[in-house]
Amino acid sequence: MWVSPPRNPWWRRRTRTAVDAWERTVDEWNPECSSSHLAEDVQFPQPIRAAITIRSTPVGTPISPGAWSSLAPWNRSNDVAQNMEYSEDSPGLSMAPWLPPRSTPQSPLEPRSANAAPIEPRLPDPRADETGMTQSINEASARIPVMMAKLQLLLFVALSSAFSQSSPYLNAVNSNSTGVDLAIWINNGTQNDTAPSLGGLLFEDISRSGDGGLYGELLRNRAFQGSDVSTGHTPMIPYIDIVASQNPSLPFAPVIDGWSAIGDARLSLDLLHPLSDALEVSLQVDVPINATGEIGFENDGWWGIGVFPQTYNASFNVQANSARYNYSSTTPYFNVSLRSKTTGQTMANGQAGDARRVNPFRYTRFSTQIRNLVQAPDANNTLAVTWQAEKTAGQTLYFNLISLFGETYKDQPNGLRKDLAENLAALNPKFLRFPGGNNLEGYSIPRRWKWWKTIGPLEHRRGRPGDWSYYNTDGLGLLEYLQWCEAFSMEPFLVVYAGFSLELAKYDAANSTDANEWPIDEMHHVLQEVLDELEYCMGSPETYWGSKRALHGHPDPFNITYIGIGNEDFLSQNYPERAAFMHFNLKARYPNVTYIYSAYNENPSWQTKLEPGSLWDPHIYANPSHFIEQFNQWDNWREETKHPNVSIAVTEYHVASIDPRPGDPTFDPDNAAIDHPRMFSAVAEAIYAIGEERNSNTFRLSCYAPVIQNVHVWRHTGYDVLFDADPRNTLLSVSYYQQMMFNKYQGTQTLPFDIVDGGFNPLFWVASITQQEGIVFFKLVNAGNTTQDLSLKLDAAFVSVNGTILAAPEPTDLNGFNDFENRTAIVPKDILDLDEHGDWKDHKLKWRVPPYSVSVLQFDLESAIGEPDKHSKSVNAVIAPEQQALDGQLVLDVRHG
Repeated sequence: MWVSPPRNPWWRRRTRTAVDAWERTVDEWNPECSSSHLAEDVQFPQPIRAAITIRSTPVGTPISPGAWSSLAPWNRSNDVAQNMEYSEDSPGLSMAPWLPPRSTPQSPLEPRSANAAPIEPRLPDPRADETGMTQSINEASARIPVMMAKLQLLLFVALSSAFSQSSPYLNAVNSNSTGVDLAIWINNGTQNDTAPSLGGLLFEDISRSGDGGLYGELLRNRAFQGSDVSTGHTPMIPYIDIVASQNPSLPFAPVIDGWSAIGDARLSLDLLHPLSDALEVSLQVDVPINATGEIGFENDGWWGIGVFPQTYNASFNVQANSARYNYSSTTPYFNVSLRSKTTGQTMANGQAGDARRVNPFRYTRFSTQIRNLVQAPDANNTLAVTWQAEKTAGQTLYFNLISLFGETYKDQPNGLRKDLAENLAALNPKFLRFPGGNNLEGYSIPRRWKWWKTIGPLEHRRGRPGDWSYYNTDGLGLLEYLQWCEAFSMEPFLVVYAGFSLELAKYDAANSTDANEWPIDEMHHVLQEVLDELEYCMGSPETYWGSKRALHGHPDPFNITYIGIGNEDFLSQNYPERAAFMHFNLKARYPNVTYIYSAYNENPSWQTKLEPGSLWDPHIYANPSHFIEQFNQWDNWREETKHPNVSIAVTEYHVASIDPRPGDPTFDPDNAAIDHPRMFSAVAEAIYAIGEERNSNTFRLSCYAPVIQNVHVWRHTGYDVLFDADPRNTLLSVSYYQQMMFNKYQGTQTLPFDIVDGGFNPLFWVASITQQEGIVFFKLVNAGNTTQDLSLKLDAAFVSVNGTILAAPEPTDLNGFNDFENRTAIVPKDILDLDEHGDWKDHKLKWRVPPYSVSVLQFDLESAIGEPDKHSKSVNAVIAPEQQALDGQLVLDVRHG
């Protein structure tokens, strides 16, 4: 975890040096947030240093010896590069697999010899290696057809699985135990309230999880806002640099990628006919004077468009060139259609336009609904906008903000892609942490996430270069995040900018300075931005920003529960001062909000003072044994650190690698990272989650990261949901199902217990109760490779017991995972006939717990008989709805003994 971070984790190699001090320029702030109307009660704590403890540890000294080894997979001298390949079939990026550095073949089709010619062109991942490698983009760029990309992906997965390392055991597991005998106290002992919002979601636009993913827009490059880049090393230039770009003249600048002509149309980009001050570049469509037949353009979506029975909403804005405009001609109806490139068929269409002429003076917006009744064979589909060429021969039309939405979650306009949102909703999350993540901070201070530029009509949202090497449209903006919270009944956890940006050049450096931080004496500008943001969220419609929210369609204020002060500011140097300033002034204005620090003691040169009532948010990316060994990490944390009123939130974590194998010559630490979460991932993460739940007085919030990734730009790290344009291809990981089980089945109070025989490891457990319903939930993990005997006695009568188990089909397969060939290899399944193992007279249950398994048992207490909602939370197989539809009944007999 970030208490003891690796020296050079792949996405956090950055530093600041005195040489870069000139970069400490004051960014333009919102003109409406200027210091001329700063709140009168804004103050600096006096003295500011009174809130800071400076550590004497030299810079670069690890906080705890041996800490790096727990995160060794990230400390690699030759990180793998994610490649996005350009080819000539259609403009844009296509998926080329991300190749591990050593033992995995460099081609998804065949191994490459040492003297083989390099594969070009490829676009490397932001986690570029340290060898000075640079890779270029073929200027004749275009995309591999979706079908070929999918085949390539399947071949790559098969080969990479064959070459990847497996874990024969978990180092931290006690292999000498045979079981445990427990007494659970319901009517005796002290019960503690559980953390009601323990399991949640972190979302940031990484790996095309927003644009091209959860955000419901199905067309890429809809408004010609910007483009993708690739980062790496340039010879003789220190640190990270942009080494390739879709736009070869200006990184992140607009491109025409994604669009292609139909008929005789000639397409180009135009800067002279902007839709708005924000969307300045339009698509120019020239119609030759001799053009005939169908003419227009089409968009191939985000690596395709999923087409299945539903209603699609298409819209676009069009203006005519006045010099070439023929006033005597009749404006044609625009035909908007969904077409399959696989079959050549038009699946559905609609008409947009009426007797009005296209206006040469201003843009006219056209829209139509496309009611589709067929299922496309794959995602290799396009949206086409066409008309009869004769009606506009010799003319020029300009198009902008060309959009296609399918049905969205809860029919929210500008909303979430329905199928992906349903997958996330099935996790039963209690809070949403947004908008990041690193994507909050920006590659530079001017390019940070500016909330006020993400609200209002889409034509007024310029977008920005995101922190993961691609341009963000900001279609998923502040209001959409808040509406997402409403739709899922989640508490908002708003992370606010706190004066630190990452600086692209220093992503790959060893240390950091304050060169990309706001000077403390100018932090009032940052504070005012945040105060205005909170007024937009929580202010009444009578306030300035609250009135804008009402104008945008949401007059009722939102309730912000949690505010994160920055993100991973341990990479900076001045966080203690900045955090103290922000906390002091924000709490004075909003005393009932819970404030969360992004850094405490991770940086060896300083330590933040954690104020009473606040939370600290460390992030954990480690091997499975690290999670197991830290099972009791929070048992006495408050006492040990002398923070009796500070709580914990871990809002980024996942098992990132297999365990190291000391003395094993076949173990390659540089190739220890895993891509698909495996069974040992779910086991280790569940053990750590049990440690969180049993410390509910200290531990408050937890969420996995990254939660969702687009397979075409998959970083080959952990995920809950891996997806592409076709909902049928969505992959849910074993980690996803573990979280689903634990989030859904949690009581309102934890129960005390006595260990009659045995102890923790390899069995780990926690018990909770919902008194009103008379239900006891018992979460149980067996981290060992043998069956363990569980004897469990309650001090209250129960009338039935049932349960759900997550385990690999082969009982000792801790390396099992869900993949594209078998999406339901490991899913939660019913534990059959647990009642047969109950001793009702003595209130006992005896069960043989399968190896490498995660289980939740439910005991229905006798006192709850007759209550109408007694079985409302009955534990049974919790399979996501679409998986049930695809795979039918999933039941596994796991009777033992």
